[in-house]
Amino acid sequence: MNINKLILFLLIPISCFSQINSEKYIIDDDGIIVEKFEESNQNDNKYNVDNKIYTVGKSFVFSYYYQNVDGKKFLIAKGKEIKKENYSIFDWKFIEVEKQNEETVKNVILKPILGNPFKDNDPDFNQTGISYEYPMNNNRSLTMEVTGAIENEMNAWIHPPRGKFFQILEINPFPYIKTPYEIGNKWNWKLEIGDHWSDKRWLEWKGGIENNYEYEIIDKKNILTKLGNLDCYIVKANAKSRIGETELVSYYNPTFGFVKLEYKNIDGSKTILELEKVE
Repeated sequence: MNINKLILFLLIPISCFSQINSEKYIIDDDGIIVEKFEESNQNDNKYNVDNKIYTVGKSFVFSYYYQNVDGKKFLIAKGKEIKKENYSIFDWKFIEVEKQNEETVKNVILKPILGNPFKDNDPDFNQTGISYEYPMNNNRSLTMEVTGAIENEMNAWIHPPRGKFFQILEINPFPYIKTPYEIGNKWNWKLEIGDHWSDKRWLEWKGGIENNYEYEIIDKKNILTKLGNLDCYIVKANAKSRIGETELVSYYNPTFGFVKLEYKNIDGSKTILELEKVE
């Protein structure tokens, strides 16, 4: 155990560890419960093999929209070209839902991937690798990214999509549910966030911030989703830092994972993602 994990271990209340099998799990440097393996286990897929929801070979297809403070809904489309020294990239722009075009992002697709996608730079990466793709109406992708998720019998936690416009979600609570899956269960988390996530289209700031999160399972309901009626745990979360507050209400189903995410952004706008299908 490295010194950071040891310090974190000592700071966690004993009551928390009474619920954790120390032979199977450990609190990682980010404060999330992850599987514990012997150093001799060099299997790149060791954090994937016990997943029941986010398994390699599946595609989780989400619909989405952005809603401004006036209640008007938008999608995201390919923006203007930005030329760099030796290459160029494309910015993004809002486009009204009823005016979408061939270069409008139609879905956000999450795909679990094999192995450690960061093996060369982070051989100790202890999450399930996932990718996010942003297909447009012309079936080309505006961008894609690779990041990580954690799924085990103790908790489920996912990096949100953060490509182009979706980097706004970095300063919102992350999708996260923790056992016991019972109404009234509460927990906290925190994360350091750099100013490279800022954007004048929602908020600019200088220097790092620390987001402090509070989570609570507030209900369990059978709700109508794009996949039909599903039993869902409803988790309400808020994040506070020196730049303001954000919120997330997430709907978690034990078979399909996070099926709906309702974000309230730092500027009072909203971002909604809803699982359409699993392929």
